[in-house]
Amino acid sequence: MSLAALSRRGPTLPAHRNHRIPGPAPEQFRRPRGAASPEGLTRFNSAPATVAERALLGCCGSRRWARRVAAHRPYPDSESLIAAADEAAYDLTPDDLAEALARESFALPVDGGSGGDGAPKTERIPRVYPAAHTALSAAHAAYASRFGHVFVICLDDAPPEEALDRTLTGIRARLTNDPEEERVLTAEELRRLTRGRLTRLIRTFDYPAGDRAPAAHPDPESTATPEMSQVSRPPGHPCARV
Repeated sequence: MSLAALSRRGPTLPAHRNHRIPGPAPEQFRRPRGAASPEGLTRFNSAPATVAERALLGCCGSRRWARRVAAHRPYPDSESLIAAADEAAYDLTPDDLAEALARESFALPVDGGSGGDGAPKTERIPRVYPAAHTALSAAHAAYASRFGHVFVICLDDAPPEEALDRTLTGIRARLTNDPEEERVLTAEELRRLTRGRLTRLIRTFDYPAGDRAPAAHPDPESTATPEMSQVSRPPGHPCARV
């Protein structure tokens, strides 16, 4: 995809397919194992704004993005929600993107396999051995030094055994980009990563009974939990942010 295409804003609420990407939703909003809920979207639509925004911040760390997506509820179906999330992601300003990236973190994978809910663990990478650990750490350090933020890459379509190689290859290739070119690519990878997280979140969305009434002084930023980077891996996910 060309940079010009990535820079263009997507169509207004297009009909998107619901990509079923494996991986757990943020833990505090995940139902128990075996409790897959078709009413996840209904619960999301009816949740207090602060609860919805807090959950959305686990998908993308921009508060403006989270408020916008939450404010447009109710959504008739998951496709409409994903489309609205995409639209809001295309509209992220440089400051919004910087805020979202600041909530991403780089964590090296240790073990792969599935979590208790049958979904892949944070990394989806079998095991990182010392040499790979060193190479990945060095590559990411060089990237962060050049661009000032974590490396973000969506690996939803990558087999677990290829995730590490794709991440290293991606970092090294993108180190040659100029800052503006890399900003555009990073925004697109973050948008794709957000789609996967949001799809998983809504598939099992629920929230504690104690949150069923709005908080007196909502502050999504103070309650949000930054996700782990994929390949880092994101909190549930093969989309990596290093």
